[in-house]
Amino acid sequence: MKEIHLTPTDAAGEARMVDVSSKPGTRREATASGSIRMTLCAFEAIRDNALAKGDDLGVARIVGIMAAKRTSEMIPLCHPIALSLVDVSLTLDESLPGVRCEATAVATGATGVEMEAIIGVTISLTTIYDMAKSADRSMVIGDVRLLRKGGGKSGDYTVPPATT
Repeated sequence: MKEIHLTPTDAAGEARMVDVSSKPGTRREATASGSIRMTLCAFEAIRDNALAKGDDLGVARIVGIMAAKRTSEMIPLCHPIALSLVDVSLTLDESLPGVRCEATAVATGATGVEMEAIIGVTISLTTIYDMAKSADRSMVIGDVRLLRKGGGKSGDYTVPPATT
């Protein structure tokens, strides 16, 4: 079994920010995904851009980008990262019914961008909930996870096909 070392703790088990100053800057990329399920009525309101608060998907995309850029303000032990790219994609999926979200974050630096991609997805989906709650308060946000990452000491990762 692989030994797991939780790097955000020191020898005494106290939380700490990891020192990445000696690590070389390399290209880092991560993509995360998630979804929000809702009633067909709420889905149709989003699809038809009929919500009282306006363009749910457009606002959620911008908010997801903004949130990814501010990840270190929400997760205290994350490093502030100068992101080169944040792309948030929202796709209506009638089979849920709901919306699927995918966010990709890219940077050149000494630490990865997985948390930025995950935050982009999570906050985009939460924004959809906020804007559509008048149509459905029972919406469920879920399936948020890292799909793939590239770069860094630990190398590349892609979610195994059996779990997609």
